[in-house]
This record gives sequence, C-alpha cells and structure tokens, in this order.
Amino acid sequence: MADYPVSFDVERQTTGRNRLTTAFRFILAIPHVLIVGSPGSVGLGSNSGTGVFGALVSVIAMIAWFAILFTGRYPRGLWDLARTYMRWRANVMAYGALLRDEYPPFGQGAYPVTFKVDYPEQSNRWSVALRLILAIPQVIVLMFVLLAWLVTVVIAWFAILFTGRYPEGLYTFGVGVQRWTLRVQAYLFLMRDEYPPFSLQ
Repeated sequence: MADYPVSFDVERQTTGRNRLTTAFRFILAIPHVLIVGSPGSVGLGSNSGTGVFGALVSVIAMIAWFAILFTGRYPRGLWDLARTYMRWRANVMAYGALLRDEYPPFGQGAYPVTFKVDYPEQSNRWSVALRLILAIPQVIVLMFVLLAWLVTVVIAWFAILFTGRYPEGLYTFGVGVQRWTLRVQAYLFLMRDEYPPFSLQ
C-alpha cells in the first residue's frame, strides 16, 4: 500500500552477511531492546514489549487521546517525540529481525532503513475515541502473522550461519511483517487515523 501514510523499508542485504554478529544478534540487540522494544512486539504500556521509551510513548498517547478529543489535534511536540521513538524502533527492528548487520545508532542517526509518517493536521475524534476497539482485528491477525515470522526468522538465522545468505522470500516476508507491525503501532499511538491495511506491502 504505497499510498498509506506510514511507510517502512530496508536497504536489501541478503548476501555477504556477517555470521558472527548474526550468531549473537539477540544478545547484541539487548541495550536497544530495553529502550525501544523488540521486533515482533506491538501494543501499549510497559508490559507490551516496546521498551522504556515505548512505555513513555504509551503515556504520551494517553495524553494525546484527551487532547484530540477536546481539540481535534495531536499536540505537535508530543507527536514529534512519538515519531522519534518510532524511527529508532524501526532501525532496531531491522537489526533484531536480521534484516541488516550494521549496529543501529542510539536515537536518530544514519541507518539503511526508511521510516516515514506524516503529521496529521486534524485527527478524527470518533476514530481516536474508539481506537483500542477498532485495532482489535489488526492485533489478532498480526499475532498470527508474527508467529509465522518467528518461525521464518529462526530458519533465516540458521541459513545465515551456514551460508552467509538470508533467503530472498523469507527476507521479503520479514520486511513486510515489520512494516505491518509499525503501521499498527503508529495507529495505536494515534499518530494517524487511517486504518492500517491487512497487508505486508
């Protein structure tokens, strides 16, 4: 869905992979995961697996919920902080999901990942008021997609260790799953009103 206002992409890296950092990827990613969460986690609150910064953005989303209901607008400073979190998270998700070998920067910095979301000048109060209910189908379907992705990333981990390559089809699937996850999370954080597509594209 190229026209959806939340986009995510990764500069493809399927060959010439670093087997050593891949072998220890889950350990190497821990500092980032504690701050912005791991690939495969989506939701709100401190127990959702989105890290300390993610828990803060969950609080920001609750404040924004009231602000939008009263004013129809997401306070720009709070929205910018949520976007900072989402960009950092997108980088960490690509690294943790074995899509890139470079260690991601702490905070914002150059990384071969693109994450974009546009600020909404106005938000739909009804959509925001009912956001948690509206998101239920997305979260349920995404849980099953993430379970399938978990199987594929284990296969990819072994493939990289033995061949130095990430299988093309599994790589494309992994990027798509992370894209879907970020869109649902942006929707839950009230960053956009458009309903996320049930799609990996």
